[in-house]
Amino acid sequence: MNSYHATERFSDRADQYRLYRPEYPEAIISFLNDRLQPAGNFQIADIGSGTGIFSKLLLQAGYAVNGIEPNAAMRAQANTSLSQYPAFTSVDGTAEATTLADDSVDLITVAQAFHWFRPQETRKEFERILKPGGRILLVWNILQTNTPFLAAYTQIKEHFSEKIAHPHRANLQSIQEIFAPKQVITHQLEQKQTLSAEGLKGHLLSFSTVPLASDPAYENMIQQVQHLFEQYNVDGRVTLEYHTKLYLI
Repeated sequence: MNSYHATERFSDRADQYRLYRPEYPEAIISFLNDRLQPAGNFQIADIGSGTGIFSKLLLQAGYAVNGIEPNAAMRAQANTSLSQYPAFTSVDGTAEATTLADDSVDLITVAQAFHWFRPQETRKEFERILKPGGRILLVWNILQTNTPFLAAYTQIKEHFSEKIAHPHRANLQSIQEIFAPKQVITHQLEQKQTLSAEGLKGHLLSFSTVPLASDPAYENMIQQVQHLFEQYNVDGRVTLEYHTKLYLI
C-alpha cells in the first residue's frame, strides 16, 4: 500500500490504537503555555487526531479542539472517548483539506501523524487556516531501543513490518526544509509505558505496517512477541520507554 493511503491504513486497528498507544506527557501543556501564552478564544486544530489521544491532553488543559481525522473508525473512537468534552469538535477532513475556515486557528497540532502527510500540500493548507501569527506543533513519541527487551521488540516489529520510508518523521532537517524560512524550536521529554502480555500484543498490532490475523506471517510474529514477553516481564509487565520529540514552528 502506498504510504499516502494513510486515511485507510488504520481502519482495522482503531481499537488497538486507542487502548495500547502511549499517551503524551502533561509537560507538553507547560511547554505550550510558556511559549504561546494563549488567551481568550484560543482555537486548536489537531490534525490527524486519530482516536483522540493527543486531543484529550489538550481538552483536559482547557483548550478548544477541532479534531481533524479522515478515517471513520478512528474518528468514531475519538467521538466516543471524548464525548464528555463540549470543547471538542470532530471533523471529517485531511491534512491537505481540513474543511476549516481561512484564518480560523491559533495553533495546529499534529501528534504521531505528520509523516503520513503530503508536505507541500499540507503546508499550504496550514497557512490557509492559521490566523496571522499562528503556530504549528509537531509531536512524536519515539520508542527507544536502549534495553535488551526494547531492542528485541523493535527487531521483531521491524522484521515483520511493511517497509515505508518516512523522511520527515521526527527529522529536524526535513521539517526545517518543509517550513522554511520559519524557525523550528525543538524540545524533548521522556516517558514510560507499562504493558501486560495482552497490552504488548495490542501495541504491536496498533502499527499499520505489521500483519493482521489474515496474513500468513501473523502467527509467527505473535509467537515471537509472546516469547519475548515471557523472557523479560517483571510481575506480568514490561516497560516501553519513549523520547517525546516536539517541534514548534
